[in-house]
Amino acid sequence: MKVIKVKDYAEGSYKAFEIIKEVVVSNPNAVLGLATGSSPIGIYKNMIQDHQDNKTSYENVTTVNLDEYMGLEKDHPETYDSFMRRNLFDHINVKAENINLPCSIGDMEENVSKYESVLAKHKPDVQLLGVGSNGHIGFNEPGTSFTSRTHVVTLAEKTRLDNARFFNNLDEVPTHAITMGIQNILEAKKIILVAFGANKANAIYGLVKGEVNENLPASILQKHHDVTIIVDEEAGSKI
Repeated sequence: MKVIKVKDYAEGSYKAFEIIKEVVVSNPNAVLGLATGSSPIGIYKNMIQDHQDNKTSYENVTTVNLDEYMGLEKDHPETYDSFMRRNLFDHINVKAENINLPCSIGDMEENVSKYESVLAKHKPDVQLLGVGSNGHIGFNEPGTSFTSRTHVVTLAEKTRLDNARFFNNLDEVPTHAITMGIQNILEAKKIILVAFGANKANAIYGLVKGEVNENLPASILQKHHDVTIIVDEEAGSKI
């Protein structure tokens, strides 16, 4: 595990972008595992700027996303499908048929099965992660088995509260999501986890220095062979 401490969000976002760009340039057919939330937005801005300025191509790249809310129509502004189009896909030359996210509506067991099949064919060359203040990765909440694969999860109240800022009120935040399991995440060849802000400091301490424990899902990353943790001064204040 490699830990990179940076001054701020901007520097951390650029460091993560550099790793992703290296993967894409070295393998134009790379599979990119992508994440949502506030943490990766700066990374995606760098990817867009680089694509515009340097013509880095995503034409043959395949993308797989970590998770998606359940129960929101695809074009709802807070689906992760909408988030990804707004913050990345609409601004680079990735092909629509190469973009993969879990389906948010319909039969959930069928959606789980379909997405697991996608992930079996497209294991990420690099997986981008954020981390929840409670240590979740993807939507794998504390207590999730380390052997889990794609599944439906009931979102912890802490996670819903953290995400409520993206909605009009807490009642609008979905209670369930479909997510890659921890085993799916660990199958990535390379993992980048970014964390910014003091509210992530305890999770980062547990991830880097704590015991590997299912009560802190991110701690399993200690067992992966190629993980880069990028933290700003506040998130890294306890390590």
